[in-house]
Amino acid sequence: MIRLVGILVGLGFTLVVLIAFGTGAYTAATEGLGEKTAESEFHLDPREVHFAHSGPFGHWDNQQLQRGYQVYKEVCSACHSLRQVAFRNLADLGYSEAEVKAEAASWQVPGIDPNTGEANLRPGTPTDYFPSPYPNSVAAAAANNNAIPPDLSLMTKARHHGPQYVYSLLTGYRDPATFSVEGERLAQEFPEFTTPPGLHFNPYFANLNIAMAPPLAADGQVTYADGTEATIDQMAQDVAAFLTWTAEPTLIKRKQTGWPVLGFLIFATILAWLAKKQIWAPVKPAKRKDKADRVLEDAEIISSDPSSRT
Repeated sequence: MIRLVGILVGLGFTLVVLIAFGTGAYTAATEGLGEKTAESEFHLDPREVHFAHSGPFGHWDNQQLQRGYQVYKEVCSACHSLRQVAFRNLADLGYSEAEVKAEAASWQVPGIDPNTGEANLRPGTPTDYFPSPYPNSVAAAAANNNAIPPDLSLMTKARHHGPQYVYSLLTGYRDPATFSVEGERLAQEFPEFTTPPGLHFNPYFANLNIAMAPPLAADGQVTYADGTEATIDQMAQDVAAFLTWTAEPTLIKRKQTGWPVLGFLIFATILAWLAKKQIWAPVKPAKRKDKADRVLEDAEIISSDPSSRT
């Protein structure tokens, strides 16, 4: 009875799936896959860009991470917070203890006046976390055309192809009047498309119009301490690498740990196979006829004495 109920339930689920599939296929065939929009036709996937940390043998390029931190500090921190990262974590980028203390002290973080108990700002210490540029979300929205700048701590984990997305977004601002994809111009295909005042056209953003103005506006916007030429492309790559580190600082350690684990699993698999061969080597499989006779013997249909069989 239970088996019959299980079969009926399975058939019911199968029927529901077939009905849903048939309904969807009929709708797609008669009404199409939906109306084409500027967002669906002209939104671009992130561009390919190689980072030192990419691939199974990747590594952190500390010089690039330090440059990316400088871009964040001098450009991005004016609007975006980094609240999941503490100043002490900068030691992972190759900064000495004294340099970490100096960097922390160069930031103003919320504090309390010990004499009056009132809120104030004080120089940061290595144990402090990066402060937000705004006191609250209302102030952030008021200063950014009613759009709240997101925290960047986990941005590259929150977006598909995160480092490539950040790089493409920072270098992807275009003029919608002349923008085209594979010979098709946005202005001709969707003449009703507009970029409202206060927004900026960027084909790498989901709905093409983004509240953030181009943060990297010109080459040399940042002067790198190591002498690297600060082009827009270079600054975008550096800050994308830095935000990859903030989102997953143990990325390289995880990759390095994975190789010994993989090697151990391969070794254990080979060892188990050899042990199986060794243990079961003296055991020979019974022939099919012998198996059938054994079953009949157990059922007492034939005699166990071979001489009595005809």
